[in-house]
Amino acid sequence: MKRRSRLRRLLLLSFLGFAAMNAVAFFHAWRFTHFANEPGLHSPNPEQLSPGQKLWLLLTGIRNPKPQNGPRPGFPIETVTIASPNGPLEAWFARPDSGRARGTVALFHGYTSSKSHLAHEAGTFRRLGYNVLLVDQAGNGNSAGFRTTVGYREADDVAAAFRWLQNDSSGSPSPPERGPGGETARSNAKIILYGVSMGAVAILRAEAELGVRPAANILECPYGNMRQTAYNRFASMHVPGFPMADLLVFWGGVQNGFWAFGLNAERYATQIHTPTLLLWGTADPRVTRAETDAIFAHLAGPKARHDFPGVGHEPYWKRYAAEWEQQIRGFLGR
Repeated sequence: MKRRSRLRRLLLLSFLGFAAMNAVAFFHAWRFTHFANEPGLHSPNPEQLSPGQKLWLLLTGIRNPKPQNGPRPGFPIETVTIASPNGPLEAWFARPDSGRARGTVALFHGYTSSKSHLAHEAGTFRRLGYNVLLVDQAGNGNSAGFRTTVGYREADDVAAAFRWLQNDSSGSPSPPERGPGGETARSNAKIILYGVSMGAVAILRAEAELGVRPAANILECPYGNMRQTAYNRFASMHVPGFPMADLLVFWGGVQNGFWAFGLNAERYATQIHTPTLLLWGTADPRVTRAETDAIFAHLAGPKARHDFPGVGHEPYWKRYAAEWEQQIRGFLGR
């Protein structure tokens, strides 16, 4: 009887422990994928926290206000609205100063960011003679909603922006400018997609599963898959990932209506025949070399890669401005 009683207590404690872990994971997954409608700053990156702050973060979850846009770019822009399955998206459209554009670059930001954070990159593409479209993905900036799926539903935003550039949408508040041959400024067949982290993964899924066919891709630090990126975040806090990382991924997918374990850029890459430039920083704590190697190896079309020594999960142009632009210019030239 005593043995049976101890077994029952052990089973009860195991059940309660498992239930508690799921409750914590559910709470953290919600905070991670749903922005708060409040002002303030996002919680610091895990690698920037002290041990006490990390413990507090594990107990309370991240502070995750909806990302806001910073100052407008220093070049002339047109604010446009693009219809997406995720709700209306706000975007900035700009033409180059050099006259007729060589094509159009659509730019997609990373997690907890906004279109204004890509103003420098957009300015570079304008100097190279391209139209630019900077997009607030759903839940971010001035676009509708307060939810993010870290690349899954954001692929719908990529597809919506791509269709808008092809003039399959009436999202522009003003008539498109026509060139000397009668073509519109936005309908140029040479549409290039540029994405950072979450934005890069959204581009890969948009092409692999939603039929988007751009002329080229420029991808900075896409993560390999959602499960691995969850483990990477635990590793950056020096906390074991199992089983909480898996529970986070599971509940994040359940809360947002998709199978999060299937959010896999490495698998998407096998279906990408678009010429692609892949950029990565060798000190990135959130995207490993193994993930980057796998994505690059699986890309099915023409491809190029460049690694920036000692750079983390951050804009590469801040430390390697000339080298970053040289890579962009060389790839577009080819």
